[in-house]
Amino acid sequence: MSSSVALSPEPAPIVACTVARDVQNFDLLIEDMETELGESWGDLDFNDAAAFLLQPDAQDLEFIAVAVDDQDEENLTMIGDLITKAKDNSIKVILIADDLSPIALHRLLRLGADDFVPYPLPESALHDAIERLRKPEPEPVIQQVDPAATQTGSVGKKDGVILPVQGFAGGAGSTTFAVNLAWELATVDKKASPTVCLLDLDFQFGSVATYLDLPRREAVYEMLSDVENMDDEIFKSTLLSFNEKVSILTAPSEILPLDILSAEEIEKIIDTARRNFDYVIVDMPSTIVQWTETVLSMAHVYFGMMELDLRSAQNTLRLIRALKSEDLPYEKIRYALNRGPKFTDMSGKARAKRLAESLDIDIELYLPDGGKQVAQTCDHGLPLADTAAKNPLRKEIAKLAASLHEVNRAEATAE
Repeated sequence: MSSSVALSPEPAPIVACTVARDVQNFDLLIEDMETELGESWGDLDFNDAAAFLLQPDAQDLEFIAVAVDDQDEENLTMIGDLITKAKDNSIKVILIADDLSPIALHRLLRLGADDFVPYPLPESALHDAIERLRKPEPEPVIQQVDPAATQTGSVGKKDGVILPVQGFAGGAGSTTFAVNLAWELATVDKKASPTVCLLDLDFQFGSVATYLDLPRREAVYEMLSDVENMDDEIFKSTLLSFNEKVSILTAPSEILPLDILSAEEIEKIIDTARRNFDYVIVDMPSTIVQWTETVLSMAHVYFGMMELDLRSAQNTLRLIRALKSEDLPYEKIRYALNRGPKFTDMSGKARAKRLAESLDIDIELYLPDGGKQVAQTCDHGLPLADTAAKNPLRKEIAKLAASLHEVNRAEATAE
């Protein structure tokens, strides 16, 4: 005996919804949702979503994908309420943003969105976001504290590579380079990830915290005010973690004079970081200060960021003269030309060659212009690898990180 029920299977349960003013404006999102979930998803506009999230059926949703563009900025309050309601119902939220202003994006992320994906969607970006949402929360680890270690403070036993970065002209991209180099080094080896610390030593206008969407803590100023009594534990407690990969010493919350620390105190901070991490990236202020010599002497490689313009040339020339006059190790500087000429730009390459010859330097690192994606990624508070993995600037920094790690590993093996 046959059953008509067997011939009419129940529709697949809805586990996710897109929420947008008009989902048809996000055709790539529709395609990716169908690829990931088949028919197990629905779409709602903002008004319908507000009503649906109050219904008992909403409890069955795994996540909602809230898609917004620049035209939705006037409705941020309503969209923020939707995110809050979803979080109250334990529904995950993926934010899909197309040309949204940094302020609006930051506001929505602060309201509790679990993940962010830029639009147009990069390849497999939605898939990766869903996988991250589905990953179970790690069990809290209760560490047994040795009373003796608490009293004396543990001391790191590493011998990290020190890599300062300094821009020779305003806007040369030194902080963007430092942030992304730190991230690429932290993820260069999937099996044995090296530990990386990023120090923002621009005490006045340091923006590492902004580029990684981290808060500026009072603990930084407290530590800087008493470096003499700082130990390894105090130093590490001042750091913030970005995605459990990179440890960050942010710039202080208030503008401080660059000479607030002596050369000896800067040396102690960098030396403490070196003992506890495999790589120490130092984002330097563009100004030459009394402790620049200290950092240069401690550096394994000192990256000097410049552009193909007259101001960079003049500033680089003056710096080289100053270093030579004081008999300082200027040969440690590895010159990096940011927004360098493209492969087919023969005129630009000729200008870069003349620049190097006139300054009597070797430009060893040519960084391509990453375009608008770089500025947008910085505003979003994420490294390029997360939002624009195929960006030419990101690829060049990733190659550099792999090269640095390979050389460092080879030297460690030889020892």
